[in-house]
Amino acid sequence: MRATLEVCVDTLEGVEACVEGGADRIELCSALPLGGLTPSPGLMRAAAKCNVPAYAMIRPRQGDFCFSECEVALMLDDIAAARDAGLAGVVLGAATADGLLDERTLAALCEASACMGRTLHRVIDTVEDRLAAIETAVALGFERVLTSGGALTVLEGKDALAAMHTHADARIEIMAGSGVSTENVEAIARSTGIRSFHASCSEAMAADDRLARFGFTSPVERRTSARRICEMQAVLQRISGPKET
Repeated sequence: MRATLEVCVDTLEGVEACVEGGADRIELCSALPLGGLTPSPGLMRAAAKCNVPAYAMIRPRQGDFCFSECEVALMLDDIAAARDAGLAGVVLGAATADGLLDERTLAALCEASACMGRTLHRVIDTVEDRLAAIETAVALGFERVLTSGGALTVLEGKDALAAMHTHADARIEIMAGSGVSTENVEAIARSTGIRSFHASCSEAMAADDRLARFGFTSPVERRTSARRICEMQAVLQRISGPKET
Protein backbone atom coordinates (compact mmCIF):
# COMPACT_ATOMS: atom_id res chain seq x y z
CA MET A 1 0.00 0.00 0.00
CA ARG A 2 1.37 3.39 -1.00
CA ALA A 3 1.88 5.75 1.90
CA THR A 4 -0.18 8.94 1.66
CA LEU A 5 0.08 12.41 3.13
CA GLU A 6 -2.78 14.68 4.17
CA VAL A 7 -1.81 18.25 5.04
CA CYS A 8 -3.96 20.50 7.23
CA VAL A 9 -4.18 24.15 6.15
CA ASP A 10 -6.23 27.21 7.08
CA THR A 11 -5.25 29.68 4.35
CA LEU A 12 -5.34 29.93 0.58
CA GLU A 13 -1.54 30.16 0.69
CA GLY A 14 -1.55 26.80 2.45
CA VAL A 15 -3.71 25.30 -0.28
CA GLU A 16 -1.27 26.55 -2.90
CA ALA A 17 1.66 25.05 -0.97
CA CYS A 18 -0.12 21.68 -0.94
CA VAL A 19 -0.47 21.81 -4.72
CA GLU A 20 3.17 22.82 -5.20
CA GLY A 21 4.52 20.32 -2.69
CA GLY A 22 2.50 17.35 -3.88
CA ALA A 23 0.18 16.59 -0.94
CA ASP A 24 -2.21 13.70 -1.52
CA ARG A 25 -5.11 15.37 0.28
CA ILE A 26 -5.92 18.61 2.08
CA GLU A 27 -7.74 19.00 5.37
CA LEU A 28 -9.23 22.46 4.98
CA CYS A 29 -9.80 24.40 8.20
CA SER A 30 -9.85 27.74 9.88
CA ALA A 31 -8.11 28.35 13.22
CA LEU A 32 -5.56 25.54 13.12
CA PRO A 33 -4.08 26.54 16.51
CA LEU A 34 -7.45 25.49 18.01
CA GLY A 35 -7.33 22.10 16.31
CA GLY A 36 -9.19 23.33 13.25
CA LEU A 37 -12.63 24.89 12.80
CA THR A 38 -14.94 25.11 9.79
CA PRO A 39 -13.39 27.09 6.92
CA SER A 40 -15.20 29.92 5.19
CA PRO A 41 -17.34 29.19 2.10
CA GLY A 42 -14.93 31.32 0.07
CA LEU A 43 -11.94 29.23 1.08
CA MET A 44 -13.94 26.08 0.34
CA ARG A 45 -14.70 27.27 -3.18
CA ALA A 46 -11.08 28.26 -3.79
CA ALA A 47 -9.76 24.90 -2.54
CA ALA A 48 -12.22 23.01 -4.72
CA LYS A 49 -10.53 24.49 -7.78
CA CYS A 50 -7.12 23.00 -6.99
CA ASN A 51 -6.03 19.57 -8.20
CA VAL A 52 -5.71 18.08 -4.70
CA PRO A 53 -8.77 16.53 -3.01
CA ALA A 54 -9.84 18.78 -0.13
CA TYR A 55 -11.91 17.79 2.90
CA ALA A 56 -13.51 20.55 4.97
CA MET A 57 -13.39 20.39 8.75
CA ILE A 58 -16.94 20.66 10.10
CA ARG A 59 -16.52 21.99 13.63
CA PRO A 60 -18.42 25.15 14.57
CA ARG A 61 -16.44 26.16 17.67
CA GLN A 62 -13.47 25.39 19.86
CA GLY A 63 -13.77 23.20 22.93
CA ASP A 64 -15.49 19.87 23.41
CA PHE A 65 -17.34 17.81 20.82
CA CYS A 66 -20.72 17.69 22.57
CA PHE A 67 -22.91 19.70 20.23
CA SER A 68 -26.35 21.18 20.83
CA GLU A 69 -29.22 20.81 18.36
CA CYS A 70 -28.59 24.36 17.14
CA GLU A 71 -24.91 23.58 16.58
CA VAL A 72 -25.78 20.39 14.71
CA ALA A 73 -28.08 22.42 12.46
CA LEU A 74 -25.17 24.78 11.79
CA MET A 75 -22.92 21.82 10.96
CA LEU A 76 -25.51 20.49 8.50
CA ASP A 77 -25.53 23.88 6.75
CA ASP A 78 -21.72 23.84 6.65
CA ILE A 79 -21.76 20.37 5.07
CA ALA A 80 -24.14 21.72 2.44
CA ALA A 81 -21.71 24.59 1.81
CA ALA A 82 -18.85 22.12 1.36
CA ARG A 83 -20.93 20.07 -1.06
CA ASP A 84 -22.03 23.15 -3.00
CA ALA A 85 -18.41 24.33 -3.22
CA GLY A 86 -17.45 21.04 -4.86
CA LEU A 87 -15.14 19.71 -2.14
CA ALA A 88 -14.22 16.04 -2.11
CA GLY A 89 -15.26 15.41 1.47
CA VAL A 90 -15.76 16.51 5.05
CA VAL A 91 -14.12 15.86 8.41
CA LEU A 92 -16.60 15.08 11.17
CA GLY A 93 -16.76 14.25 14.85
CA ALA A 94 -19.14 14.37 17.81
CA ALA A 95 -19.11 12.87 21.30
CA THR A 96 -21.37 12.47 24.30
CA ALA A 97 -20.65 13.80 27.77
CA ASP A 98 -19.97 10.26 29.01
CA GLY A 99 -17.02 9.63 26.70
CA LEU A 100 -18.63 7.88 23.73
CA LEU A 101 -19.03 8.82 20.10
CA ASP A 102 -22.38 10.53 19.57
CA GLU A 103 -23.81 8.02 17.10
CA ARG A 104 -27.08 9.91 16.62
CA THR A 105 -25.36 13.15 15.65
CA LEU A 106 -22.76 11.41 13.52
CA ALA A 107 -25.47 9.50 11.66
CA ALA A 108 -27.20 12.78 10.81
CA LEU A 109 -23.95 14.37 9.66
CA CYS A 110 -23.08 11.31 7.57
CA GLU A 111 -26.52 11.29 5.96
CA ALA A 112 -26.09 14.94 5.05
CA SER A 113 -22.68 14.22 3.48
CA ALA A 114 -23.77 11.14 1.50
CA CYS A 115 -21.68 10.65 -1.66
CA MET A 116 -18.85 12.74 -0.16
CA GLY A 117 -15.71 11.37 1.42
CA ARG A 118 -15.77 11.32 5.24
CA THR A 119 -13.01 11.33 7.85
CA LEU A 120 -13.68 10.87 11.57
CA HIS A 121 -11.41 13.39 13.28
CA ARG A 122 -9.50 13.24 16.55
CA VAL A 123 -12.65 13.21 18.61
CA ILE A 124 -11.73 9.50 18.76
CA ASP A 125 -8.75 10.44 20.94
CA THR A 126 -11.15 11.78 23.57
CA VAL A 127 -13.37 8.69 23.95
CA GLU A 128 -12.89 5.86 26.42
CA ASP A 129 -12.91 2.92 24.00
CA ARG A 130 -11.20 3.71 20.72
CA LEU A 131 -11.63 0.19 19.31
CA ALA A 132 -15.39 0.36 19.83
CA ALA A 133 -15.31 3.80 18.19
CA ILE A 134 -13.66 2.25 15.15
CA GLU A 135 -16.61 -0.14 14.87
CA THR A 136 -18.98 2.82 14.97
CA ALA A 137 -16.99 4.61 12.28
CA VAL A 138 -17.07 1.51 10.06
CA ALA A 139 -20.81 1.10 10.53
CA LEU A 140 -21.42 4.76 9.63
CA GLY A 141 -19.39 4.50 6.43
CA PHE A 142 -16.38 6.64 7.26
CA GLU A 143 -13.35 6.20 4.98
CA ARG A 144 -10.76 6.85 7.64
CA VAL A 145 -10.06 7.83 11.23
CA LEU A 146 -7.53 10.51 12.17
CA THR A 147 -5.90 9.68 15.49
CA SER A 148 -2.80 10.00 17.64
CA GLY A 149 -3.72 6.84 19.52
CA GLY A 150 -5.19 8.87 22.36
CA ALA A 151 -1.85 10.51 23.17
CA LEU A 152 -0.54 14.01 22.68
CA THR A 153 1.73 12.85 19.84
CA VAL A 154 1.99 9.87 17.53
CA LEU A 155 5.27 8.84 19.12
CA GLU A 156 3.62 8.60 22.53
CA GLY A 157 0.62 6.81 21.04
CA LYS A 158 2.42 4.40 18.72
CA ASP A 159 1.40 1.24 20.59
CA ALA A 160 -2.25 2.27 20.61
CA LEU A 161 -1.97 3.24 16.93
CA ALA A 162 -0.65 -0.23 16.12
CA ALA A 163 -3.57 -1.81 18.01
CA MET A 164 -6.08 0.39 16.19
CA HIS A 165 -4.53 -0.43 12.81
CA THR A 166 -4.70 -4.15 13.57
CA HIS A 167 -8.28 -3.89 14.81
CA ALA A 168 -9.37 -1.95 11.71
CA ASP A 169 -8.17 -4.89 9.58
CA ALA A 170 -8.36 -2.91 6.32
CA ARG A 171 -12.08 -2.14 6.85
CA ILE A 172 -11.25 1.51 7.46
CA GLU A 173 -8.06 3.53 7.12
CA ILE A 174 -6.25 4.57 10.27
CA MET A 175 -4.44 7.87 9.65
CA ALA A 176 -1.78 8.89 12.17
CA GLY A 177 -1.61 12.56 13.09
CA SER A 178 -0.20 14.92 15.75
CA GLY A 179 3.52 15.49 15.69
CA VAL A 180 4.20 13.62 12.43
CA SER A 181 7.47 14.82 10.90
CA THR A 182 10.09 13.76 8.39
CA GLU A 183 12.23 12.68 11.34
CA ASN A 184 9.70 10.23 12.82
CA VAL A 185 7.27 9.18 10.08
CA GLU A 186 9.35 6.20 8.93
CA ALA A 187 9.63 4.87 12.48
CA ILE A 188 5.88 5.32 13.04
CA ALA A 189 5.12 3.47 9.82
CA ARG A 190 7.45 0.64 10.76
CA SER A 191 6.15 0.22 14.32
CA THR A 192 2.43 0.56 13.58
CA GLY A 193 1.91 -0.70 10.03
CA ILE A 194 0.10 2.54 9.23
CA ARG A 195 0.59 4.02 5.76
CA SER A 196 -1.62 7.11 6.02
CA PHE A 197 -0.31 10.26 7.68
CA HIS A 198 -1.58 13.72 8.60
CA ALA A 199 0.74 16.67 9.21
CA SER A 200 0.90 20.45 9.06
CA CYS A 201 4.24 20.54 7.21
CA SER A 202 4.59 24.10 8.45
CA GLU A 203 7.42 26.44 9.34
CA ALA A 204 7.53 29.09 12.07
CA MET A 205 7.89 32.66 10.87
CA ALA A 206 8.20 35.85 12.88
CA ALA A 207 5.11 37.99 12.56
CA ASP A 208 4.95 41.74 12.01
CA ASP A 209 5.51 43.23 15.50
CA ARG A 210 2.97 45.98 14.97
CA LEU A 211 0.25 43.54 13.93
CA ALA A 212 1.10 41.30 16.87
CA ARG A 213 0.85 44.26 19.29
CA PHE A 214 -2.63 45.03 18.01
CA GLY A 215 -3.61 41.39 18.43
CA PHE A 216 -4.19 40.84 14.71
CA THR A 217 -1.75 37.92 14.68
CA SER A 218 0.26 35.80 17.09
CA PRO A 219 3.92 36.76 17.67
CA VAL A 220 5.02 33.70 15.70
CA GLU A 221 3.05 32.48 12.69
CA ARG A 222 3.16 28.99 11.21
CA ARG A 223 2.86 28.71 7.44
CA THR A 224 2.47 25.62 5.30
CA SER A 225 5.70 24.87 3.46
CA ALA A 226 5.79 23.29 0.01
CA ARG A 227 9.39 22.34 0.74
CA ARG A 228 8.41 20.44 3.87
CA ILE A 229 5.63 18.65 1.98
CA CYS A 230 8.15 17.58 -0.67
CA GLU A 231 10.52 16.34 2.01
CA MET A 232 7.77 14.35 3.71
CA GLN A 233 6.70 12.80 0.42
CA ALA A 234 10.30 11.79 -0.27
CA VAL A 235 10.36 9.86 3.00
CA LEU A 236 7.00 8.26 2.27
CA GLN A 237 8.25 7.16 -1.13
CA ARG A 238 11.11 5.34 0.59
CA ILE A 239 8.51 3.52 2.67
CA SER A 240 6.24 2.49 -0.19
CA GLY A 241 7.98 3.14 -3.49
CA PRO A 242 7.36 5.94 -6.03
CA LYS A 243 3.93 7.37 -6.75
CA GLU A 244 1.89 5.68 -9.47
CA THR A 245 1.57 7.67 -12.66
